[in-house]
Amino acid sequence: MTTLLTPYMTLLIAAAAAATFLTRIAGYVLVKRLKSMPPRLEAALNAVPAAVLTALVAPAFFYSEIDVKVAMATSLLIGLRFGAIPMLIGGWAVVMLMRQLIS
Repeated sequence: MTTLLTPYMTLLIAAAAAATFLTRIAGYVLVKRLKSMPPRLEAALNAVPAAVLTALVAPAFFYSEIDVKVAMATSLLIGLRFGAIPMLIGGWAVVMLMRQLIS
């Protein structure tokens, strides 16, 4: 038996999987049981994508080097005018170009 697959580690992985499954299914069951969605709950659920995006992007912006910051700002400007694919390509191109120029 390897040190990675001890009984304790197996139990920990199973518990984490069960907790993840239960939290995901609980939201679905809760919303499915409601006859009508209260306006406050609907507003809260509509705010989730923006909150998740902010939670992912903000640390990357504030704790990264200048190349990532410029690429994110460029992606924002491209995304305001064009779609997702040009935004991804533009951000990627800027960060690659800056990494080549800086190093």
